[in-house]
Amino acid sequence: MDPALAAQMSEAVAEKMLQYRRDTAGWKICREGNGVSVSWRPSVEFPGNLYRGEGIVFGTPEEVWDCVKPAVGGLRVKWDENVNGFEIIESITDTLCVSRTSTPSAAMKLISPRDFVDLVLIKRYEDGTISSNASHVEHPLCPPKPGFVRGFNHPCGCFCEPLPGEPTKTHLVTFFHTDLSGYLPQNVVESFFPRSMTRFYANLQKAVKQFHD
Repeated sequence: MDPALAAQMSEAVAEKMLQYRRDTAGWKICREGNGVSVSWRPSVEFPGNLYRGEGIVFGTPEEVWDCVKPAVGGLRVKWDENVNGFEIIESITDTLCVSRTSTPSAAMKLISPRDFVDLVLIKRYEDGTISSNASHVEHPLCPPKPGFVRGFNHPCGCFCEPLPGEPTKTHLVTFFHTDLSGYLPQNVVESFFPRSMTRFYANLQKAVKQFHD
């Protein structure tokens, strides 16, 4: 992939992510519990929803990031029940790559295995926030694979934000913005994401404790 084009595309995604982060209007809470809040609003990218999760994770931003970062052989595939494979298709710089993520069947097998090919940019901000910023791309080295429905991530990712005066806690804001593709009833999709995101926070908290205590 052309490095200049990839850099331009990924910076545009990171800018959209910051915009989502700042926007306070239009979000409707769909699930709350155990300190985690999940809200949604209609996507402007596809006929579906953009979901936002917010919660406090006990662990430093670096420890939380270590568990969620997109990395080959990383911790994410060990604890995230919705990720069973991650590979780098092309490394463009040390903070920019094209990746393929595969997911298992879900929602009592109503959702069959999916895979996603994304351009992923990692950014670090001056206040100590670490973010991942991803959106779907096509790549000649990763055509559709048998056994997987190709899904499409629209601008999505997370912000691991430090909490002032609380060095061992992280404010984690996540954005899930996924077109699962295929022929899925909308109600299946709309019940899957809020539940799945709540579990994501609970499983992440266990992982941070397991790998960093």
